[in-house]
Order: sequence, then C-alpha cells, then structure tokens
Amino acid sequence: MSVTDIPVRVRIDVVLDPVCPWCAIGLHALERAIERVGDAVAVDLHFQPFELNPGLGPDGEDLVEHLVRKYGISPAEIARNQAAIAARGAAVGFAFGPRTRIVATFDAHRLLRAAAQIGPDTARTFAHALLKAYFTEGEDIAAPATLARLAVASGIDAQTVRDVLGSDRYAAEVREREAYYAERGIRSVPAVILQERHLISGGQPPEVFEQALRQLAGIA
Repeated sequence: MSVTDIPVRVRIDVVLDPVCPWCAIGLHALERAIERVGDAVAVDLHFQPFELNPGLGPDGEDLVEHLVRKYGISPAEIARNQAAIAARGAAVGFAFGPRTRIVATFDAHRLLRAAAQIGPDTARTFAHALLKAYFTEGEDIAAPATLARLAVASGIDAQTVRDVLGSDRYAAEVREREAYYAERGIRSVPAVILQERHLISGGQPPEVFEQALRQLAGIA
C-alpha cells in the first residue's frame, strides 16, 4: 500500500436529539456522503447530546399542541412541514411515519453514552434504533421498557441497561457534553462537526457533507 492509498481519518461529532426530524435526515445524508467518498476517508463517528425540550415531563406532550405553542404555527402548517420533512427523509433512505407525541430524551442520551463505551458501531446502531423507533414506528422512546428493548437489541447487555436506567449513571457526562456544545454556540441540531473545527449545521443534503469530506481528504 502506498502513502496515497492510506485513508484520511476524520473525526465527526454529530450533535443531535433523537426526537429532532432534521437530525434523522442529517445523519442519513452524512452516511450517504461517507458511502460516496468510500475508502478515501476513515470516519470516527461520535454522537453528542442535545435536548430540544430539556424541561419536558416524563409523559411528554401532544406533538401538534407542542409545536403550535413553541413555534406559533398552525396545525395546517405543521402538516405541510411534516410532509416536506417526509419527502426529504425518503430522499436519503429514511422513512417517517405518524407520531403523536414529543417525548423527553435524557435517558436515551445516557444510554447512548453507554453504547459509546462499547464502541462506535454500537452507538451508531443504537442511534439509528432510536430514530427509527420514534419517527418511523411512533414509539415512546422515553419509556424505560422501550429504551431497554432498543438498547439490548443494539448490543448493550441487559444488566448495563438496567444499571443505567435504575440510576443516574452517565447523567453528569451528558450534562457536561450539553454544556460544552452550548458554550460553543450550538443552539440547534443537527450540528455536524468535522475534525472538531468545521461545523455543518442543519439537515443538509449528502452533497454538502461529501464536498466537506473530499476537501478534508484532499480528493476530487
């Protein structure tokens, strides 16, 4: 193997909330870009926490009522936005289904930290499981039973899941990471940070991520 055949290693931090629809779109668009670049880039993918609604109660809220109150838009506007989001999702291979509630995600983030301790593949699998469960299947990803099922299916052992959900394990780490990115100006998600210095905000199309990866790798 020549020096030119050695892939460029790129760290990518994806700051997201698993109840953010643009995060589902952004992650899948990023992954399509990684596929297009191929072996020229070796990606180290890290998931970082962000809560759209940190004060949300354990039962969540009706989604439409929440969006009307939070953004001052009508149910008709919400329906149009959701249709547009579904189309964007389909374009990058992600299916949006009906969902009726917005839920808290702090425990999901704690389990994502547990998944990351096992390895990046486990964290990536669990992140995908959370997004699919909430957006495609309409599940309550704040419910401990749902989180436990998804976590175990993603490769986190059942005892670790019980330990995390039965305690405040990883709570301090999640709060620290949330504060870290807030202090650096992250106010919305997804926020995709390459090499800890290049920020790409929002659910961009694959071409935007691909161009950034190619520039970092020095390839056409």
